Amino acid sequence: MIVAFSVSPSAAEEDGGVSEAVARAVKVVRESGLPNSTNAMFTNVEGSWDQVMDVVKRAVEAAGEGSSRVGLVLKADIRPGYEGQLTAKVERVEKHLSD
Repeated sequence: MIVAFSVSPSAAEEDGGVSEAVARAVKVVRESGLPNSTNAMFTNVEGSWDQVMDVVKRAVEAAGEGSSRVGLVLKADIRPGYEGQLTAKVERVEKHLSD
């Protein structure tokens, strides 16, 4: 499965941003060893249901350090029997764009 998620703690930085908290969450994802990517809006992670949900939970906890509330947006693509889709899905779109 692939999960795209975004976390946002209620305690923002002085400028209203949350980059420090998001960095803590992304660090958890990257240290998990699961395939992942981060863009301006979401972090994507691929693995089994249990692996991915464990990483998301730990990432939310990391982002929420020092905050009384954390918002989580999560979207999942559950497709049993498929792996490597984090890049394969993009490659299929790129192929159509190059035709």
